[in-house]
Parts: sequence; C-alpha cells; structure tokens
Amino acid sequence: MTDNTIGFETSDGAALITLKRPDVLNSFNREMAAELVAALESVRDTDSIRAALITGEGRAFCAGQDLDAVIAKDGNPAPELGDIVRDCYNPIVRLIRTIEKPIVAAVNGVAAGAGANLALCCDVVLASEKASFIQSFVNVGLIPDTAGTFFLPRLVGLQRASAMMILGDKIAAAKALEFGMIYKVCAPEELQSEALAMTKHLATQPTKGIGLTKRLLNASVFNSLDEQLKQEEQLQTLAGHSKDYNEGVSAFLEKRKPNFTGN
Repeated sequence: MTDNTIGFETSDGAALITLKRPDVLNSFNREMAAELVAALESVRDTDSIRAALITGEGRAFCAGQDLDAVIAKDGNPAPELGDIVRDCYNPIVRLIRTIEKPIVAAVNGVAAGAGANLALCCDVVLASEKASFIQSFVNVGLIPDTAGTFFLPRLVGLQRASAMMILGDKIAAAKALEFGMIYKVCAPEELQSEALAMTKHLATQPTKGIGLTKRLLNASVFNSLDEQLKQEEQLQTLAGHSKDYNEGVSAFLEKRKPNFTGN
C-alpha cells in the first residue's frame, strides 16, 4: 500500500488513517480514493487491527471531490461523474459498513460533499468545535453521493436532510450534535487525542460482538421486526460461541477486568 495521499499507522491494535492532501483541503482524486480503499482493506484483512480512526491533515477533514480532477483539460474530455462515484466512493462506503470492526471518524475541520458523507457513514463520529458539515453538491448542480441520501435522512429525518441537501447550508458541529448527526463535539486541541484514545479502547473490546452488532445495525434498515428478531437470535448464538463471551462472563464472575482478544 502506497501512502502518497493517505497516512496509515498502527498502534495498540488501532489503525490511524489520515487524509493527506491538506493543500486542497484533503479533497479526493482517484489516487487518494484508491489509497483509502487499500488502507481500509488492510484494516479488514489484518487480524491484529481491531479498530480504525479516519481523520484529516491540516485545517480540513475532507472537502469532497477535487473538482480540478474532473474537468476537461489538455484536449481530454471530462470523466463521467457516475464512473467516479462507482470506482471511488462506493467502494469506500461499502468497506466502512461491511468491515466488522469499529470505524471512528475525527472531523477536525470542514467536511463537505463526499467528505461529509464519508464521516457520516462511520460507526462513531467525533468533531472539533471548529468543524462543519456541508452538503455542498447543490452548489455545483450535483446530487449527494457517498451514501449521503441513505444515511443523512436516517440520522436527522427526511425534512432536515432534504433542507440540508437542497439549500447547501453549513451545519456547525454543535448543531450537528443537536441534530443527531454525530456522537460528540471536542475542543480542537483535544479531538485527536480523544478520538485516538477511543479507537484504542475499542481495539481492546470484544471485536466479534461489535462486528455482529454492526451487521445487525446494517440489516435493521431493511428488515421487518420479525426478521430483525430472527437475525438477533442467530447472531446471539454466534456471539455466545466466541472466546470473548467466555472471557467476559469469567471476568464478571471473578470480579476482574476482562482481557478480550477479539475472537
């Protein structure tokens, strides 16, 4: 995995993934999208990595698509935007939602367009007091992508999501918290340390159970109540056969801190 536009570090079972195009507010081009996919695949495929944190370098989290990368130039036609959505953004969303490990986002500054929706599809979102979220697609005549039309209405309701998307309003971190878009707002100087501490804590927790919980949350969007109850029954059986379940029960009975291994 190359790291020209993505930083990738691991420590204590946690991966730190940093978007690294600060001169263009960490906006996406094909290279950065491909490197983020590679980083997420490494999280998925490396057993010793049990949680991951995504953040941005500099004063932005991610400003969405780098528009300079999608205009016609040097006699070449502009790329089809649907191809970019298919090749770049959809694989990222699918990985974040199907990796059965917790993915945390630390939104350190502006999160616009695809950048906002990248954050919102993560499992836990922390944001700096200086952060903001903008569904900026309407400002250039586009539709929200990166699963924004899927997740945002489920987070804030159809009316608010519709207004955000057709008005393109900037939503400050405090308002995003009030609307239920994010989990927590942090002081700017504390965001990185708090988010990394949370990610490292999650890396010590029962990864199997967390992964199955994530699977159930994904399924709940489509399941009927009876289907969800049936799936809870099935996945509780799987969780009950995990080593972490046995360790958790033993630790409770022995009045000690559990030592989860993620299995």
